[in-house]
Amino acid sequence: MEVVVVAVAGAVGAIVVFIVSRRVSAGGGTDAAEVRTAFERVDALVRELERDREAKFGELAAQLRMATQQTATLSDTAARLREALAGTKSRGQWGERMAEDVLRAAGLVEHVNYRKQAATGDGGIPDFTFLLPGGQVCHMDVKFPLDNYVRALEAESDLDRQRHLKQFRHDVRQRVSELSQRQYELAEDSLDVVLLFIPNEQVYAAMHELDPSLLDGALARNVVLCSPGTLFAVLAVMRQAAETFRLQQRSREIVALLGGFAKQWRAFTEHMDRVGRRLDALQKDYDAMAGVRRRQLERQLDRVEGVRRRDHVPAVEVLAGTDLELEA
Repeated sequence: MEVVVVAVAGAVGAIVVFIVSRRVSAGGGTDAAEVRTAFERVDALVRELERDREAKFGELAAQLRMATQQTATLSDTAARLREALAGTKSRGQWGERMAEDVLRAAGLVEHVNYRKQAATGDGGIPDFTFLLPGGQVCHMDVKFPLDNYVRALEAESDLDRQRHLKQFRHDVRQRVSELSQRQYELAEDSLDVVLLFIPNEQVYAAMHELDPSLLDGALARNVVLCSPGTLFAVLAVMRQAAETFRLQQRSREIVALLGGFAKQWRAFTEHMDRVGRRLDALQKDYDAMAGVRRRQLERQLDRVEGVRRRDHVPAVEVLAGTDLELEA
């Protein structure tokens, strides 16, 4: 950047000298004020270029420092990841953490949607057991052989890399065979498949690239290979199926309740009809009593009253039973 500034300043100075020399050679002459003004312009331009250079250099230095820090952080993370993947136990724990991250992202809750390290009836202990509707379960194992894949990544020669990748292919097939021999899927309450979790998309892709027939061979043994992305999709389908099952169960309960209500409604309407018929009969009897029977009784009373008046029999007020007893 300094070389650019010096070159620009030199070029501008040369242009000023050229202009002055042309004026002198043309006989027009020049004075010190014009030369001073021209050089002041050159000096201002150089100063502006210098300020711009300092600003640009500061930004570049800051970006270089940030890039250095990010590179150091990335190297540290890679080193820790390499150390974490160095042991079988560490790789298993890393696989469990990756699987739990996917489970949380899918909205699953431990002891509600799944259990960890729960023993099966035959004594097996899968890493995860998913709780499905109808009392069914689906098991998943997260132990996956990564030793030779890591060695292949760290191999210095192509020959060593190919040798480790070939061994990695053998390890994966051996792991599928071991998992199928546990026969988790043969339990009465289990689905007829077992999930094998591969905790890295790159490893999952490399595995299929090295052995294109691995997927079909695993499915033939009732083992489903799942990367983080495919596991999320499988869990989403499981959760949707569980919600659909619960909705169907509630619909059946509602239909059963409606059936009971319909039965009681029929009994209620039949009883209401019987009561209605009885009320109709009572109404007819009441109308008869209030109509014909009443008129007949009033007619007989009128005749009695006529006889009493004809014979001039005084009307006697009927006394209460107690009064009659006292008079007696």
